[in-house]
Amino acid sequence: MALTDIQIKRSKPGDQNYKIADGRGLYMLITTGGGKLWRWDYRFEGKRKTMALGKYPDVSLADARAKHSEARKLLNSGVDPMAMRLADKAVEQASAENSFQSVARRWLEHWQDGKTSRHVDSVRRRMQADILPCLGARPIHQIAAPELVVMTKVIEQRGARDIAKRALETTGQVFRFAIAHGYATHNPASEIHPSDILKSARKVNYARIHARELPDLLRAIEVYQGTHVTRLALKLMALTFVRTSELIGARWTEFDVETTRWDIPTERMKMRMPHIVPLARQTLDVLSDLHMLTGNREWLFPGDRDAKKPMSNNTILKALERMGYKGRMTGHGFRGMASTILHEQGWPHEHIELQLAHAPRNAVSAAYNHALYLEPRARMMQHWADFLEQAQRGRKPISFRSGTD
Repeated sequence: MALTDIQIKRSKPGDQNYKIADGRGLYMLITTGGGKLWRWDYRFEGKRKTMALGKYPDVSLADARAKHSEARKLLNSGVDPMAMRLADKAVEQASAENSFQSVARRWLEHWQDGKTSRHVDSVRRRMQADILPCLGARPIHQIAAPELVVMTKVIEQRGARDIAKRALETTGQVFRFAIAHGYATHNPASEIHPSDILKSARKVNYARIHARELPDLLRAIEVYQGTHVTRLALKLMALTFVRTSELIGARWTEFDVETTRWDIPTERMKMRMPHIVPLARQTLDVLSDLHMLTGNREWLFPGDRDAKKPMSNNTILKALERMGYKGRMTGHGFRGMASTILHEQGWPHEHIELQLAHAPRNAVSAAYNHALYLEPRARMMQHWADFLEQAQRGRKPISFRSGTD
């Protein structure tokens, strides 16, 4: 007689394994350990075989009968059901090995050689958060351009246009790697240009105060009620007008007091070129004060919660907000203000651009130019520090034309 759920539930383990039959070779094997396993005995090409159909209650009586019926259909058509199962598993395994996620991980392992850990972590997080949820499980050779469009648009819809663009670029790199290693034959990312699917980016104008408001800002920094480290970070930002990321990631090993220069390595620069910041007398004073606070750490500005990491990107911005400059001034605003004032005072454009680390069109010349005009740039930076000092003290700032020497 056919099995029933009640009969299955009432069955208990014995001293030996035993079977309770359902019919046509399908039965349940009751093990001494209490396991209830679905099995099917059949013959193929004269050989007796046993096929596992799952474990009860994960596979119910109805499910086991359905699996048994499908397997019998294969057998009746002349196909060995167990051989077919092994073939299906091999196909699944091959698909998994050639999935976008699998190939992307191999690409990342290959690509990360020579890259900074920070850059690699950033790409890995972007891939895990934005790319793999959309494409990860898909066989890479089956992915078409419309799927990349959907992925890119999903990222853009949350207001992250730049991330969407970088995700599309990273996806293209994975496909190029896949083609080179035989996992795919075409790159659907090459069929799409970001401007075809992403809205035009609006130019960002970083907020900054007018030059006439600079003395008040400098005095506000001098009496800032936050931490001393943050106050000194603001002063160093004003004196050097580097990018916020370049400031907060500064290490003490980058500074040479004897030669009065700060050498920022290539991997920390936006344009991937080394950068030299001549240190004015006032800048050295700030560094001396700061060294007494953080000189025993790796970072000039260690984080409040984790001293093994630098301070947050938002620290400078939040400090300016607390001083009443929300929406009126940013860390980047010091760069724009320095550029405007130094140009107005007659300092050569090429000296200012080099000090702002704006890369020339030619990358080779950029690598050479990072040390170009170093002596006149040092004079310009000392002049800028003197200008800030007099402005902060309420004196009429010097504004003579520098000349080109």
